[in-house]
Amino acid sequence: MKYPAKFTFNKKSNWLSITFRDLPEAIAQGENEDDALSMAQDALITVLEYYFEKGSRVPVPSPPKHGERLVSVPASVSAKVLLLNEMLNQKIKRVELASKLGVTPPEVTRLTNLRYGTKIDRIEAALNALGKSLELSIT
Repeated sequence: MKYPAKFTFNKKSNWLSITFRDLPEAIAQGENEDDALSMAQDALITVLEYYFEKGSRVPVPSPPKHGERLVSVPASVSAKVLLLNEMLNQKIKRVELASKLGVTPPEVTRLTNLRYGTKIDRIEAALNALGKSLELSIT
């Protein structure tokens, strides 16, 4: 997933500020391009965690507009976002998914924790249990 972001240079503070149209709660700033990009990625993950904690559907990225740059999140985070959104679409609770997968509810909780390192195969299995498949591509 790559979210469109607006990078704005503030001449007064000499910093770059980053805002996201699709996730207005995500705001970051950095001293230079590399720092700003790193901070923007961290801000995205932090805001996505908030959606997960609330049990709310995560907005998917919209196409970028002129002047916006794309900021990506790790593939595992993208896959977990897709899993959460599908669980919400189907109104499947974690305990129900655990039953479908033949695992304990805490294992499903880890599947939906953005900071917990999860093998992509486990996320794929969860999506398969919901009747969906995970596809990867290289661009």
